Amino acid sequence: MAQRQASDGKPPADDYLVIGRVVAPHGIRGEVRVAIETDNPERFARQEAVYLGEARRRVNIQAARPHQGRMLVLFEGVGDRNAAESLRGQIIYALHEELEPLEEGAYYYHQVEGLMVVDEQGVQIGTLTEILVTGANDVYVVCGPAGEWLIPAIRDVVLRIDPQQGRVVVRIPPGLEPRR
Repeated sequence: MAQRQASDGKPPADDYLVIGRVVAPHGIRGEVRVAIETDNPERFARQEAVYLGEARRRVNIQAARPHQGRMLVLFEGVGDRNAAESLRGQIIYALHEELEPLEEGAYYYHQVEGLMVVDEQGVQIGTLTEILVTGANDVYVVCGPAGEWLIPAIRDVVLRIDPQQGRVVVRIPPGLEPRR
């Protein structure tokens, strides 16, 4: 299958996932502190390359390690503090196609957001527009004709996620009303 490309020859913007943001340089050898914006920070150590800034310039990762709730990352070609300083504020992206496959039945958020949510009888509730990370369990924000629903992403409620069919099947617990 051919990879989609934008007019500049790169994959389109929606093929990228934000995984972090360069906060500041760290030390004098070119490392940068990265604010983690992924649920899998180990990704930095396993990714061969990432894409920096709005230009989404491909940069190889030489080293990555956790440090005080952030990641310290050394990019190839960034050899001193001045070069690291020039990256301050840059968004760090990964290509969806380069992400590690998940175990069966697990999905990345971008694979679920935008799907149609239906109940067990196939009645459309709305579109899953956002996923809230609460700590105990995720909560799906679903917007539809009846208003906004906040649906807990737990096994008893979310029965099936089927990105191929473009839908999420849920069992609405008694008393769960849409938020208006």
